[in-house]
Amino acid sequence: MSLHAPSLTDPHRKRHQVDGRRLRSERTRHLIIEAYLDLLRCGPGMPTAGQIAEHAGYSVRSIFERFSDLDALSLAAADYALAVGQAEAVARDVEGDRSARIRSHVETRAYACEKWLPLWRILVGIQSKVPDLKPRMALARQGNMTRLKLMYARELSTLEAPAHDQLLIALVTLISFESWDQMRDHFGLSPEAAQDVWCSTIDRMLPPPPPR
Repeated sequence: MSLHAPSLTDPHRKRHQVDGRRLRSERTRHLIIEAYLDLLRCGPGMPTAGQIAEHAGYSVRSIFERFSDLDALSLAAADYALAVGQAEAVARDVEGDRSARIRSHVETRAYACEKWLPLWRILVGIQSKVPDLKPRMALARQGNMTRLKLMYARELSTLEAPAHDQLLIALVTLISFESWDQMRDHFGLSPEAAQDVWCSTIDRMLPPPPPR
């Protein structure tokens, strides 16, 4: 039986070609998002499409083939940040003593704020004209609330409503992006000094844990 090369009309060959193009397009999309985030971290304000294209190594046309405008690119960057941030924010020292839990929680949160604050500033500025952003930002805030409940479950268990809920609101406000921005940009604190502020404040705000 003779062997023949696959026909150009072979459906398997066509599917392979389509899959390859899709993977290349997705990789280009990913690199454009990363270039956009890199530029946000290098300077304030929204970079231009030309700057993003040059940094990513693609044409401006490549950007707008994948994103309708820069607001759509920001929305995609928000989804990327949510996925990466969730993967990076692994809870540590959940069963540790109070000091260890506070330090672990603050270090994780500070890392996220330092990394994603430039993007958050942009998202806050455009959220009124990009309705799909609001649920993403709500998810980010809810993630902070969930982490607080996990890390300080012992202390929070000693409180009943409304004190329990009021403390959670105060804590999630304390460790917000806006709080980090104030300490780093307005007051000029180093990341380490800003973390110390959070650690000491959280320790003063939490009630004593129940006896083991």
